[in-house]
Amino acid sequence: MVKRLFDIIASLLGIIILSPILVLGFVSVKLSSPGPAIYRARRAGRFGEVFLMHKFRTMHIGSEHGSAITGAKDARVFFVGRVLRKLKIDELPQLFDILIGRMSVVGPRPEDPRIVAQYYSSLSRETLNIAPGLSSPGSIHYYTHSHLKLDDNDPEQSYVKNLLPIKLAMDLVYMRRSSMWYDLSIILKTAATILLIGLGRKKFSEPAELVEAQALLESANPSLVLDPLTKPA
Repeated sequence: MVKRLFDIIASLLGIIILSPILVLGFVSVKLSSPGPAIYRARRAGRFGEVFLMHKFRTMHIGSEHGSAITGAKDARVFFVGRVLRKLKIDELPQLFDILIGRMSVVGPRPEDPRIVAQYYSSLSRETLNIAPGLSSPGSIHYYTHSHLKLDDNDPEQSYVKNLLPIKLAMDLVYMRRSSMWYDLSIILKTAATILLIGLGRKKFSEPAELVEAQALLESANPSLVLDPLTKPA
């Protein structure tokens, strides 16, 4: 109840304070690429229920049928879309998803349903027990380190092998430690990280949750994400 009240207040304030950026994002997409400004992405929410998550569109129309993961040099992304992605402006429409109760400000990032079906183990599915969030320790780590571990030649497979396991493990660590103070610290860290990346910073220290997340991965033999029956050939 307290978390939901916080989500309502925070999303309302976010929409009001960031309304100029929301308008700028909307207009910039409309002027940069033919088609709608808002993209509705199918995501697995709480208990795996599929919902439509809203983002500013950053790819050309018809590009959604390729890889579910976008590489740094993905030709499907138009120039303004790259800027919106870098500064996380493309994610701001999710404030409305938070307001209506589909998401939370802080929680595990919602994943593509196909990736959930193919690569989530029983342990990793624990991240589906709470509402998905706009930000989380795992998503911050992905934001700061994906360029080091994501292969543009095969972004989806490098994602599920090198990034998804630790991202999910860090979000499980968050769930075990969850508190309002922790949520506030993640919100502040998210804002600071976006600012630093916007100013050109490329190297970030490993997060405090990493050690516990790695221990969780090691205990989840053979892997937190890749089960023997679903591991790609």
